[in-house]
Amino acid sequence: MDTEKTYTLSDLKLWDYPGTALAVIGQPIKHSLSPTMHNAAIHQLTQKDTQFKDWAYFRFEIDPKDLPEALELFHRKGFLGLNLTVPHKVIALDLLTAISDSARTIGAVNTLKWTAAGYEGFNTDGYGMAQGIEQGLGRSLNESNILILGAGGAARAAVVECLSQEAASIRILNRSKDRLDTMLSSLSDFEDSKSIIPILAKEDWTHLPEAGICINATSLGLNQNDPLPLDMALLTSNWSVYDMIYNPKETQLFTEARKYGCVASTGLGMLVHQGAKALEIWTGQSIDAETMYKAGENALYNNLNQ
Repeated sequence: MDTEKTYTLSDLKLWDYPGTALAVIGQPIKHSLSPTMHNAAIHQLTQKDTQFKDWAYFRFEIDPKDLPEALELFHRKGFLGLNLTVPHKVIALDLLTAISDSARTIGAVNTLKWTAAGYEGFNTDGYGMAQGIEQGLGRSLNESNILILGAGGAARAAVVECLSQEAASIRILNRSKDRLDTMLSSLSDFEDSKSIIPILAKEDWTHLPEAGICINATSLGLNQNDPLPLDMALLTSNWSVYDMIYNPKETQLFTEARKYGCVASTGLGMLVHQGAKALEIWTGQSIDAETMYKAGENALYNNLNQ
């Protein structure tokens, strides 16, 4: 079957792939590089172990209102693993049989593994982000001042990872006070959660550190006409900027950050490392992230030149 096609719920109802199927689901999903990267890694695994020769990774566009029906169908059709992206990471929590401790703490899942009773949920986003930041910015979260844009599932994973990595300070900027309060409440059990500084207005920017890592965990940038998630004039050139969005290859935030003299990177490294960790969960094998990175980079280059 075609692993580059975007499938739908209607396709899932008629699904008859005889091998071991994996998939990413979201809305929108057409932009996802996950099939290209995972299938490259699966091909490499097959060279060492033929048990993976019938494995394949697909892409499904699923409306949030159809997620309960879809997950039931994915399970019945025997999909061993699923990756979840916007907007499914939080709403899937109540549909799972089991949830890992880290995913429960984050309050979002991005990786599901088939069990006889139902899907078990994991979250590999924090790990992927930390690895992506080290790869793309050459910086560590440890003892860094962090500014996180957003308060959704990706932002929660970012905050939890920053707390576990013992960041020097964590500020969260979000336009909605209710959503920000909800996230802060969900993190209240963390010993260091009281050190998190919420930001809602420009008045809250007083005493912003001279240097740090700004992380865009919003979906702003997926569409060409999206506004910038942050006015870069608010940061000094000593800040580094990490945009979790990876497609387009150079987002507006990335371009604007570079104009202001900041070291910047988009989220391909995060996508690769969270995906590699998910594939390790499904296969029980060590995954070569570099193979996935090259496949994703080539796909982005080809998209840019089409």
